[in-house]
Amino acid sequence: MVRPNQIAAELPAAAERPSAGHGSERPLRQSGLLSGEALKRAIAARARTEGFAAMRVAAADAIPLAPGRLKAWLEAGYHGDMAWMDERTAQRADPRALWSEVRSVIMLGMNYAGEGDPLAMLAHPDKGAISLYARRRDYHDVIKGKLKSVAGLLAARGGGDVKVFVDTAPVMEKPLAQAAGLGWQGKHTVLVSREHGSWLLLGAIYTTAELPTDEPERDHCGSCRRCLDICPTAAFPAPYQLDARRCIAYLTIEHPGHIDAELRSGIGNRIFGCDDCLAVCPWNKFAESAQETRLALKDELDGLSLAELAGLDDAAFRTLFAGTPVKRTGRDRFLRNVLIAIGNSGRPELAASALAHLDAPSPLVRAMAVWALGRLDPAQAALLAPASLRTETDHQVQAEWAALLPQTEDAA
Repeated sequence: MVRPNQIAAELPAAAERPSAGHGSERPLRQSGLLSGEALKRAIAARARTEGFAAMRVAAADAIPLAPGRLKAWLEAGYHGDMAWMDERTAQRADPRALWSEVRSVIMLGMNYAGEGDPLAMLAHPDKGAISLYARRRDYHDVIKGKLKSVAGLLAARGGGDVKVFVDTAPVMEKPLAQAAGLGWQGKHTVLVSREHGSWLLLGAIYTTAELPTDEPERDHCGSCRRCLDICPTAAFPAPYQLDARRCIAYLTIEHPGHIDAELRSGIGNRIFGCDDCLAVCPWNKFAESAQETRLALKDELDGLSLAELAGLDDAAFRTLFAGTPVKRTGRDRFLRNVLIAIGNSGRPELAASALAHLDAPSPLVRAMAVWALGRLDPAQAALLAPASLRTETDHQVQAEWAALLPQTEDAA
């Protein structure tokens, strides 16, 4: 939290400084505090300077339906292994429960749209498809610093206390963003903007300052079902409902364990995240490519071969994905995803990559190496299965080997 007496007002621009010597300083804190629309305009100007594409304000009590909806979603088990979603639910559903002094919530969006077709890599099954947001510097690091700049201005010029959030606390960013008028939650549950489509990264500033609020955005999805119909794993039980347990983004990023066999083929060559439901939204036609240089796409992460990725040791993995969200998953979970993609590739020459990981230390990796080998070279996998079953100690890996045996041997 930043208090108004802990941060200076805006520094003079570098061009305005005659020198860095003594006697050239001018007072940093301006004499009068701003409020109302004037303060909001100053915040919006700073937000634009920091590269945010959109900024709107909601009242702290703007999402009264959130507690009930969150409760129903959790009771359905749609959060999967994300146990943290089931913690601090009262604070998650009501900003005032998280911080009793909050009066206004400033929601900001940073555009991360790319150029070209974000799904183009799906046509190359021997290469790994990485979600658009993850082929950049980790947005948490980028946005948090920019939020602090905006919040610092607010604290200095408005006299209110502030707290900033980027996926780091129990904050329901998407309902708050809709309440603030930044966009609406589409049928895929992601925020959709009429100006930026599905490509906004969200951040929030809670403040004790009373700011003029914006009108909530209404739903503009109409009868469109593109995002629901394209999902490869049928992760939407109904419009506006997401079962994370079937979502490829959740499975390849958040899920720490083995991925159910029935879902693997739908993953295709998506090795980190999934953009399908975002990319097909018709509102994306208004989105322009991202301009924030610190979120520039890393070209070296586009179209990496699965064979190359499967061969990364831990040091090489960390080097390749340094500073990106991919690094946070760890090499074992990432290799699990890569081996699923190899198994889905239909390329027999990639069987060698699966074979190389049959003795990997991690059961996550071994299990998917067995599965991939069984898909690409079933004869060799069946030959290796009996001996491997005798030495394997992990029950999940044992199950993968057993599935390769003829039914009569398996039953015996």
